[in-house]
Amino acid sequence: MPAPAAAGSAPSVRTAYVSGARLAGWAERFGAAHGGFRLHDDDGLRLLAADGTAALLQAPWPDDGRPGRGSGPLERLAALASQPRRLGLLLVRRGGYGIGVASEGVLLASKAGTRYVQSRTAAGGQSQQRFARRRSNQADALVAAVAEQAAQVFRSATFEYVVPGGDRALADLVLGDPALREYGKLPRLGYLDVPQPRAAVVRKAAADACSVRVTVTDPAG
Repeated sequence: MPAPAAAGSAPSVRTAYVSGARLAGWAERFGAAHGGFRLHDDDGLRLLAADGTAALLQAPWPDDGRPGRGSGPLERLAALASQPRRLGLLLVRRGGYGIGVASEGVLLASKAGTRYVQSRTAAGGQSQQRFARRRSNQADALVAAVAEQAAQVFRSATFEYVVPGGDRALADLVLGDPALREYGKLPRLGYLDVPQPRAAVVRKAAADACSVRVTVTDPAG
């Protein structure tokens, strides 16, 4: 368990992803490290520790009429997160993309690739205008290429939710492409903040997207 924030500092906030199978053990260690906790079940499940540390636990997906079973809120949350629901991952940044279909934290199909879009420049005048047009053309090409690749991967396995990640604006553009019309209508789950989506990043995103999102806030010093 990470150490509490140093005295005199502002509250620190960090996020982790915990699978349903590991959630009970994580909560036990959290309580041991912070003097025990009490539960509040409001916007997600909150663990309020004796030392002022708080943890917000959010399910990877809504229950959609399939709630988790258990004798308490932690058990029910763990059971919900352990359900074998299928997700379509669409991760994109200026330098590349990663696409996958995942269930129970494991990729059933995936593809990752690179694609270049130039960074912004501070130059002005006609050079700036030419650069802007070139950058726009590169971004359009990236969106079209990723949408085409995503359509191929997504057709390989059915799924019920879409998980976008990387550059929010680019991900939205890709999901709005005509090639992904049917997938753009699916419910979208929480956005994943990921680095350049290489193959290893896509594998980690698959595990994270199927896990409980834990946001821990340390008390101010």
